[in-house]
Amino acid sequence: MKSVVDALFVMVASKPFAAGESMLMEFPGTFPVEGISCLTGSRSPALWRKTVPQVFKETVACFGERDALVLPQKRLSLTWRQLDRKVDEFASGLHAAGLRKGDRVGIWSPNCPEWVIVQFATARIGLVLVNINPGYRRHELEYALNKVGCRALVTAERFKTFDYLRILHDLAPELRKCRKGRLTLGRLPDLKLVIAISGDPGAGVMTFSEIQRMGESAKQSDLDELTASLDPDDPINLQFTSGTTGSPKGATLTHFNIVNNARFTTDRIRFTESDRLCIPVPLYHCFGMAMGTLGCVTKGAAMVLCGEVFNPDDTLLALSDARCTGLYSVPTMFVAMLDAMKTADYDLSTLRTGVMAGAPCPIEVMRRVIQEMNMREVTICYGMTETAPVSFQSFVDDPIEKRVSTVGRIHPHLDVKLIDADGVTVPLGETGELCTRGYSVMKGYWEDEELTRQSIRDNWMHTGDLGVLDGEGFCNIVGRVKDMIIRGGENIYPREIENFLFRHPDVREAQVFGIPDEKFGEVVCAWVIPRAGSDLTPGELWRFCENEIAHFKIPAHFRIVEKMPMTVTGKPQKFRMREQMIALLLDTANGS
Repeated sequence: MKSVVDALFVMVASKPFAAGESMLMEFPGTFPVEGISCLTGSRSPALWRKTVPQVFKETVACFGERDALVLPQKRLSLTWRQLDRKVDEFASGLHAAGLRKGDRVGIWSPNCPEWVIVQFATARIGLVLVNINPGYRRHELEYALNKVGCRALVTAERFKTFDYLRILHDLAPELRKCRKGRLTLGRLPDLKLVIAISGDPGAGVMTFSEIQRMGESAKQSDLDELTASLDPDDPINLQFTSGTTGSPKGATLTHFNIVNNARFTTDRIRFTESDRLCIPVPLYHCFGMAMGTLGCVTKGAAMVLCGEVFNPDDTLLALSDARCTGLYSVPTMFVAMLDAMKTADYDLSTLRTGVMAGAPCPIEVMRRVIQEMNMREVTICYGMTETAPVSFQSFVDDPIEKRVSTVGRIHPHLDVKLIDADGVTVPLGETGELCTRGYSVMKGYWEDEELTRQSIRDNWMHTGDLGVLDGEGFCNIVGRVKDMIIRGGENIYPREIENFLFRHPDVREAQVFGIPDEKFGEVVCAWVIPRAGSDLTPGELWRFCENEIAHFKIPAHFRIVEKMPMTVTGKPQKFRMREQMIALLLDTANGS
């Protein structure tokens, strides 16, 4: 039997944007029906039935001489036409090396211009790009390559203190004896080609420039024929997701998924070919390569890279030197930039918009970004890799109080409902698990039908996130289903306590989670990073909470720390905090 929510989806249209903003003809939002927590996004503008290379070529045709890729630190810039040529050369080289439509190509590298070239070159001929976390080590790399059967791997020479090529040779010592492009590796049976972005990789490994040279003589018509055979519903990208919860699983995304999501995300921030987007977030993540680089492609905006990994000063310099109008970052990155601005002056006069996403945004941080970084049109995004990724986003002209306290309103062509533990849609204003349906939902987890069935039921992606909808269609994410703390029968949402702790003037970051307790089942624990120079203590934090929030919400344990366990994309790993806190309390109880 169909859920009542399936019969209740309607759209209530508000006034569209003004004439001359045709790319933005999306209604500002939809509204819940009859007190039920369900929404449907605007069905305008229409979805694109286009592949990634189709959109890329259209942008090159329209904006060929404008900046496409800019690296201020290296004094490097490429126009769309120049980038197009490099993409075609590398795509032709990959095809000449024996790769064919549907083959999986892994990329294991921090941010660099070659990453962008690989992204669009693989799409050009229908290869499936496999984003491998640059923080992965030998065991994780082996798992990822074998899980999806990568036929080729593009790798950096090193990342931070880790030598990628040495790790690869430790995993596959046969590399030194194999012919380039004809690998036979015992522990990596599917891998036939390894391409090093830079350096002298030695025997068995080809260089990036070698692949490019192989494609220099290719005919444009040959590539166009390959591109014409692609379908928008073909898988084009595999992203491993697990960072905060468990073992990696490969979310399989299509051209249709990511093209439209990238387009709608940049619609909301009113991007055009005149914009310049700074991308300090990792390209291996949807935030960087779908919302970021592909988002720029859908508008003809320039992509600005500011280094291999995030550094607040490098990012601020890039914003200034490249005259950026937009910035993508996670809350922890914004906090670091705001701190860096206390000791140096940066010209952020051209900055106006962007996205803060990847983790819940503290209200005070959002206010400071608007006021101190000139990002008066900054938006909040919410989503997950499995939904390509954005489902909710604020509009640039939403009231400030909504932009600092919610994740905005539903994206076009998506449906959302909030359900309780029995799968029943909850009343408006009550907490429920957020489920998403529509064009953005992934095809599934690669070669894992059981996990796919658990996550996608009746076409609804069950996100595992807890949300609340208000009467205007704004959504507030209050935590994870697994993060909700049940203390003596009381449901406690960590986000509420985190937001309260951020009001303390000496709190820089706060994470709240539950740990086991014999009496109450669970109790609240908080980890706090203090502001520089403060003498914050657990006792002071306890007194700050006393008589201000309900007694059962006051953390039973406060821990002052210098840093939190985080994923590369800045998401807090509460399961690691929980494990460490349990071990610490156990050691204390045992007197060790």
